[in-house]
Amino acid sequence: MRLRLALALLTGALLANGAQAESDDMHILIGSYTHDSDSPGVLRLRFDPSQGRLEPEPLQALTSHNPSWLVLDERRGRLYATHENGPAHADPVGRVGAWQRDAKGDYQPIGQAISLGDEPTHASLSADGRYLFVSNYGSRPPGGSLAVLPLDEDGRPLPVTQIAAHQASGVHPERQASPHVHSAVPSPDGTRLLVSDLGADRVFVYRYDPSHAERPLRPDEPASIELPAGSGPRHLVFHPNGKHAYLALELSAQVAGFDYTNGTLTRRQLLDLKESDSEVRHSPGAIHTSADGRFLYVSDRGDYNHIIVFAIEADGTLREIQRRPSEGREPREFAITPDGRFMLIANQLSDALVVIRRDPESGKLGETLQTLAVGRPSDIKLLTPN
Repeated sequence: MRLRLALALLTGALLANGAQAESDDMHILIGSYTHDSDSPGVLRLRFDPSQGRLEPEPLQALTSHNPSWLVLDERRGRLYATHENGPAHADPVGRVGAWQRDAKGDYQPIGQAISLGDEPTHASLSADGRYLFVSNYGSRPPGGSLAVLPLDEDGRPLPVTQIAAHQASGVHPERQASPHVHSAVPSPDGTRLLVSDLGADRVFVYRYDPSHAERPLRPDEPASIELPAGSGPRHLVFHPNGKHAYLALELSAQVAGFDYTNGTLTRRQLLDLKESDSEVRHSPGAIHTSADGRFLYVSDRGDYNHIIVFAIEADGTLREIQRRPSEGREPREFAITPDGRFMLIANQLSDALVVIRRDPESGKLGETLQTLAVGRPSDIKLLTPN
């Protein structure tokens, strides 16, 4: 009797440990360009945080044309993707796709809408989950725009109700002949939207007022923040404390640091990522802070292909501490796991995801743990299974 009881207890413990181990696994969503790869669009992969390894066999593959940016609404179990289509693609129409997560953890398609612009390259969700703010890059004239798409009660994207277009700076003869909206990021309190326009050399600030259902955005005062001529703002990220913000400047290969108060960005730093006499082409892209707000990471693409690490001082200023090769070409996006021990990098032109060890205390990146073949990866989002 005692032996049977001991075996039962042991079996229960093993099953519990196994269930715990399985529940500790993370799921990773990967967006990837489809017009020049064999990728179906979006992949859901399992990541083992105890080993720092991705399972190569996808848990799910979602058919999606050129999903360059993913938006997670974890509270409602929804996923959105910008389909970065344009005149050069088989499908020339920019779109946004939507999926709902079911009881088994799989994503099921629920709708799609046209973005009323070419090459939508970024999107964000309003804090109340009522609207998607879509950045139409628009590489060809007349250029890009910001599109506002309402969402119905089930999360389906509805037709665009508001469009905003800006005046290009014209400083760079090719990249700034027209506006190119590259990102639209809600403020930490959800009352404003900060829109980086690479072609205009400005960050535009809009107030968000959902009581005006069809046109929830209106220009703030001041309506924009001017940046150095020809700098080409790309992506902006807020510090977790909401008091600072950091901006990747793609054309000038710089990072700008700001204090942020009630919609106003006050620039405190402008840091060069390349040496003045260097002939190596730099092109900063993704920019993210660590969850604890102690470090900032920037992917620098072009011919350089590094992740640049900054310590964030108590006053929000940046101090560079490391430059780490991305182990591939064109590190378009990256993500840090919730425990801070790993960074996953999407090396777009190397058709590969790379897993690198990270020291949560020092913020520095260490050894390469895995390289996994994925066609033209564009974005990475982390989530935990139901």
